[in-house]
Amino acid sequence: MKIKSILIANRGEIAIRIARTARKMGIKTFMFLTHEEPNANYLKHADEIIDVSEETFYNIFTNIDKIIESALKYNIDAIHPGYGFLSENPALARECKHNNIVFIGPSDKHIDQMGNKGVARDIAIKNNVPVLPGSTGIITSQTEAEKTAASIGYPVIIKAVAGGGGKGMRVARNKEELPRMFNAASKEAMSIFGNAAVFIEKYVENPRHIEFQVLADQHGNVVHLFERECSIQRKHQKLLEEAPSPALDEATRERMGRDAIKLCKATGYYSVGTVEFLVDEHLNHYFMEMNTRIQVEHPVTEEITGVDLIEQQIRVADGEKLSLAQKDIKLKGCAIEFRINAENVQSDFSPENGILEKIKFPSKRRVRVDAGYVDGDIIPSCYDSLVAKLIVKGSDRKSALKTAISAINGIQIKGVKTTLPFFKMVLNNNSFRDGVYSTAFIEKELEQNFYQEDNEMVAAILLGMTEYLNEIESIDHAEIREKNVSPWLFSRFLKK
Repeated sequence: MKIKSILIANRGEIAIRIARTARKMGIKTFMFLTHEEPNANYLKHADEIIDVSEETFYNIFTNIDKIIESALKYNIDAIHPGYGFLSENPALARECKHNNIVFIGPSDKHIDQMGNKGVARDIAIKNNVPVLPGSTGIITSQTEAEKTAASIGYPVIIKAVAGGGGKGMRVARNKEELPRMFNAASKEAMSIFGNAAVFIEKYVENPRHIEFQVLADQHGNVVHLFERECSIQRKHQKLLEEAPSPALDEATRERMGRDAIKLCKATGYYSVGTVEFLVDEHLNHYFMEMNTRIQVEHPVTEEITGVDLIEQQIRVADGEKLSLAQKDIKLKGCAIEFRINAENVQSDFSPENGILEKIKFPSKRRVRVDAGYVDGDIIPSCYDSLVAKLIVKGSDRKSALKTAISAINGIQIKGVKTTLPFFKMVLNNNSFRDGVYSTAFIEKELEQNFYQEDNEMVAAILLGMTEYLNEIESIDHAEIREKNVSPWLFSRFLKK
């Protein structure tokens, strides 16, 4: 291979994941030591560390000039951006090309094309890939938004053309809501992606979110590695993924895979990528967007196909032809990934940070853990909340679920709240166990359970306050001063 060294311009579990494959391939890895995480666990997996601790995190993982400068200084052959940060920024790919550095990902042209939801939608339409009714381009004003929504019919969804991760998206169910939702989506898109442009589509109630993993080389060869079911999500943020989808029949799977490949071939796309679809109750599928990078949920695809996607991504970047044809890729068993985030489920999944006092995963057959932290690590507030990914596999969905329940119950995490209680609720839910769910799963099945404990606490506090006030009325002020009665006296009632 031409690639002998890689700068991993990322952190946490994905940096470790990339380093693991690079080591297997005999490639030297470099990582950044930052001010925020000087003793980060992921640094132990690098062959060489570049100390940039004088910089803030924002000035490293999102600073193209600094990344390129570091690669040139250390004579590094390639840069792998992981996911998030600059992974879908065409400027980084462009600067790599200008400086004779291999960008491990698609070309800047493909990131521009397929990373822009509006442009990607137009490409899908031209190639007869189904899309939902929507605007023919960017919506530039509230007046235009109102006209477009009226022609489509409510409800509609306003989407940022840039970025991903569910940001810059709002649903308007009627014309009264539209102005507020249009402004909110535009403002959020501008603040997060630096691009306020949005477009509008018909909103499908209770769809399934299903994505196809694609792999293409620079010689025109394209394959798909089947689908991932991503419908368990909160505010468009994925929480759990499984492969294959329990909803698809073979005919639908074949049609969707064919459309995913068609999009790649139409644009000459290469590298790994994910073509995302919405699927309605009648198994009609509609192209939604394409992610031009490795996905957080890529391990479930690796588990059901036996293909190392990071290795394939590196080999494609190095110019190799695919060693796999579509007929070589077999779907074997079922895999489920749980994103264990440092989040308080009962506080609307708000991020948690602090010291991770203990983190321990069970060592079991058919259980894989991609983790970025160890005991004593600090969960920082400046990065995303992902602590680890638990991936389980089974010969079928039933056995995968059985392994998942055992593995989830065996995890020990202390110091911060995580999404583990949420996953326990999901695994005990009949709709999920039967594979009958949609993107509305949380709101329909679990929402009322999130705040049950908090509601019980509030009720106990109110009861305690009532009893305290009744008690306080029975004594005079002199006795209150003498006994130094505290307003927190009611706390004893919470222990009853």
